[in-house]
Amino acid sequence: MAQIALNIENLEVSYGNIKALKGINIVVPEGKIIALLGANGAGKTTTLKAISGVVKINVGNIKFFNRDITNKDAEKITSLGVIQSPEGRQVFPDLTVEENLKIGAFTVKNKNDIDKNFKRVYKYFPRLAERKKQIAGTLSGGEQQMLAIARALMASPKILLLDEPSLGLAPLIVQDIFEIVKEINEEGTTVLIIEQNALQTLKIADYAYVLEVGEINIEGRADELIKDKKLVEAYLGGH
Repeated sequence: MAQIALNIENLEVSYGNIKALKGINIVVPEGKIIALLGANGAGKTTTLKAISGVVKINVGNIKFFNRDITNKDAEKITSLGVIQSPEGRQVFPDLTVEENLKIGAFTVKNKNDIDKNFKRVYKYFPRLAERKKQIAGTLSGGEQQMLAIARALMASPKILLLDEPSLGLAPLIVQDIFEIVKEINEEGTTVLIIEQNALQTLKIADYAYVLEVGEINIEGRADELIKDKKLVEAYLGGH
């Protein structure tokens, strides 16, 4: 039996009087890809921020490999191996590709591990290796997204949190990114992916949760959910 990497129980988060999350439960087994799907404003990014310690949790708890990380300091959570690749890429535009990657490795103390991580990310993203001296702000949108994921991988994540990796990208680039996410997972990294692009995500995920206005409406094995045409059209805007 796989260990549970991340266990979210009865999670509630509010912004002032507005309840963004209304008691959600999510389980992420080690070594799997778990998807959190839903439209804009459903509460997906809030969920990731709660896991990462960026927003305050009102009710419920989050355990990472059985260790309570509820409302812990964001820096502490990162040092445990919970690493996020944020929505909108957020690369450092004035630094080179290589400098961006080095920043990603700031929590990794062992130089050999950093070298290994460089080799690993350049294997996944050969285009970044070709452009390592290039200023990140001059990369295409797809390359910046690759850089954001690669920078997160430089921190040796035990779980990789991906926030909308397909946002604003051409379909072919999206396909590439998802294939690489699958490969990263097959080599042992647990992934929690937040997406609006349901169809592509369900193709690579093991299990998925559908979030609607702060509540989980549907959950199930990804290979089952993808067959449910009504579900895909009603909740996930795909055909």
